[in-house]
Amino acid sequence: MKVIGLLSDTHGWLDTQVSGHFAACDEIWHAGDFGTTEVVTQLRALGKPVRGVWGNVDGGTLRYEFPEEALFTIEGVRVAMKHIGGYPGRYAPGVKVWLQQQQPKLFISGHSHILKAQYDGALQCLHLNPGAAGRHGWHQMRTAMRFVIDGDTIRELEVIELGKRSALP
Repeated sequence: MKVIGLLSDTHGWLDTQVSGHFAACDEIWHAGDFGTTEVVTQLRALGKPVRGVWGNVDGGTLRYEFPEEALFTIEGVRVAMKHIGGYPGRYAPGVKVWLQQQQPKLFISGHSHILKAQYDGALQCLHLNPGAAGRHGWHQMRTAMRFVIDGDTIRELEVIELGKRSALP
């Protein structure tokens, strides 16, 4: 069993609340647009392995450290991650074909700043987008997710509200 903390679109700023919400997590996953290497350093300081993909605002160092697309298996779940991925019914160009080829049970994307958990019955795949945890963008609420992977089961999905974006200095 693994507890996963999932966030995206930090855009160079990590809310201090994340450390408390992810304290019981075994791994932290970031779905792109870290914004700065300092965010990666702060996440690693939480003492958990960090997995992620680079996003469209991430520069050379982050693109060197993280892939554009990630495929891995944790417990019994095959996971695919890509920053600009879209969602069931509106996948980004080429993503549906990639998912059909890779056959993940879980697909994670970011980019839209819209929190979404949606099952794609045609691909037999759960899609998660944790929304945006950062201060920049048009989203109203800063969000993240936490969930459990137990064998081949994804369960206990929680939405974490970090506060209104507009309430920040």
